[in-house]
Amino acid sequence: MDLELVKVILQAVSASAIAGSLIYAAVQFKNWRRAQFVANYTKLVELQMQQRRMRVENPDLARVYKHDIQTLATDREIRDYFLNLMQLSIFELVWFSHREGQLPEDYYQSWVKRMQAIEREESFQRMINNPSMKFMHDEFHSHLLELMRSAGITPRK
Repeated sequence: MDLELVKVILQAVSASAIAGSLIYAAVQFKNWRRAQFVANYTKLVELQMQQRRMRVENPDLARVYKHDIQTLATDREIRDYFLNLMQLSIFELVWFSHREGQLPEDYYQSWVKRMQAIEREESFQRMINNPSMKFMHDEFHSHLLELMRSAGITPRK
């Protein structure tokens, strides 16, 4: 073999290895960004859940924002309402993580089945039909309403 041909082959192999490394690094960076995006979203929902937990533990705190409890009269109703919102927050994290490719389909589907059972509960239906503000991702809210409809539950909203 000619020495020049060997040099060209070695340069081609080296260039291909460098290009492959750059592509691999780009893919890893994209995956890292997606994971960070899910982590940031999760943190925000966790903070929201902490506030809801405080209201479950101490319903008087729910009275700070009157709009949140305008249709709730008793401490039990307040606790039920915010407990259901906490459950919904967990499902929102599951949905979002699945949507972003961070959770497998079978795990997500197990949550869908559980939520379809929870959606039949009177306390959940009172919560979802309550006119007070609920912070949810818009796509998640639409998805939730569609899940309820597919389970034969007609939400008022």
